Amino acid sequence: MSRTAVIWRKFRAQKLALVSLSLFVLILIVSLCAPLIANDKPLYVHYQGEHLLPMLKMYPETRFGGDFETPTNYHDPAVLKLIRQNGDVWMPLIKYGEQTLVLDAQMPHPAVPSFAHPLGTDQVGRDVLARLLYALRISLIFGIGLSLIGSICGVFAGLLMGYFGGLTDLFGQRLIEIWIGLPQLFVMIILASIFEPSLMVLFLLLLSFGWLSLVSLTRVHFLQSRRLDYVLTAQNLGVPAWVIIYRHILPSTFLLVLSQLPFVMVANISALTTLDFLGLGLPMGSASLGELLAQGKNHLDAPHLVLSGFVALAVVLSLLIFIGEGLRNALDR
Repeated sequence: MSRTAVIWRKFRAQKLALVSLSLFVLILIVSLCAPLIANDKPLYVHYQGEHLLPMLKMYPETRFGGDFETPTNYHDPAVLKLIRQNGDVWMPLIKYGEQTLVLDAQMPHPAVPSFAHPLGTDQVGRDVLARLLYALRISLIFGIGLSLIGSICGVFAGLLMGYFGGLTDLFGQRLIEIWIGLPQLFVMIILASIFEPSLMVLFLLLLSFGWLSLVSLTRVHFLQSRRLDYVLTAQNLGVPAWVIIYRHILPSTFLLVLSQLPFVMVANISALTTLDFLGLGLPMGSASLGELLAQGKNHLDAPHLVLSGFVALAVVLSLLIFIGEGLRNALDR
């Protein structure tokens, strides 16, 4: 049985970790399918024998017998009646998108949960459940992408310091000590307030500190591995350093990185939420957990806002922690 199969068997033996992984994958899939679940445009329209996909292409109202060249409002009963007279329309489960305003609300916004809006509406009049799905999608994609790229950068820096040692290790450690010593949150707040908010700026900003978490772990592993007999033998035979690193040491590093990856994701998602909560994260209007929590802070009379954001964030972070603990136990046994 391969090492990977043994680790997977040990991981599956931990019920909490396995259930957490299953739930996390389910949440990830649902959030990735947010445009198919929550959208103000139909999934499919069959009109006069034609098959139309409004989610991929904009159709004017005149296309369905309306009077104006403006984009079709599929929430308009008159438009839906025209379509159904000559075909059919399939709407998503949630008929509101990330930015769709609820214009037929029966109470002022933010409205409390109701049958039409299970989690209520926010201060602008957008469906909270729809916003929550899109916020989870952004947080998870951002967290996974940042964790993977940050881990690659951290492993690369750690292997250079650990394998080559000497001045490379000395200067590398001093640089990292200085960088870690900086007040990360305050530096990120200052930089985020200087640059215009965008997803790329935020990604690079968090990446500037996100790569540090795995450097020390990788460095120690390479320091130990370079003294092993098979590595010394390969060096004496004249095998190039990059071959030794890539074929003989790096594969074992992968398992160490894998055990830490869920915790790195927790830190990255928390950092994104913190900056969004302070209004220094994603561009204004973007769906995010931090923005939802900030609305809850500003509207204490609407507890559904803060509860929705807090519960979603707490569930995601808890699942990642349980997964990380399961991986760590599987690798340590």
